[in-house]
Amino acid sequence: MRLREPMPEFPEPTEWINTGPITREDLIGGKPTLIHFWSVSCGLCKEAMPNVNEFRDEYKDDLNVIAVHMPRSEKDLDLQKIKEVAEEHEITQPIYVDNQHALTDAFENQYVPAYYVFDEEGNLRHFQAGGGGMKMLRKRVNRVLGVNQ
Repeated sequence: MRLREPMPEFPEPTEWINTGPITREDLIGGKPTLIHFWSVSCGLCKEAMPNVNEFRDEYKDDLNVIAVHMPRSEKDLDLQKIKEVAEEHEITQPIYVDNQHALTDAFENQYVPAYYVFDEEGNLRHFQAGGGGMKMLRKRVNRVLGVNQ
């Protein structure tokens, strides 16, 4: 995805965890959205999860936070394992389980962890991948929220 491109539609997931179905329309018009891709087999994802959970909790009234589980191997397809790791790492935000890579392909995403920040109109304002850079992510989230740093 390129900056300023609109958020893709959400194809039918393998399963939603922690929520009922969410559509692109549910996320547009009210508040910005942080979508983060992760995988049960990704050590960097697990290390970064407390930071993502901090965003979720700190900005709960001002920011939608959606997790997308992107499997990297056959072993990552186990729904029970995904639920166990989500519980272990306190991922209470909605989780889109993408075993078919439908949303992953719509985002043209190749990385975990990966972070996409959309403004309230649903346009991509920031993308980053990898385990570091949480200060930069916070800056971009704050900018989209209109918070002075």
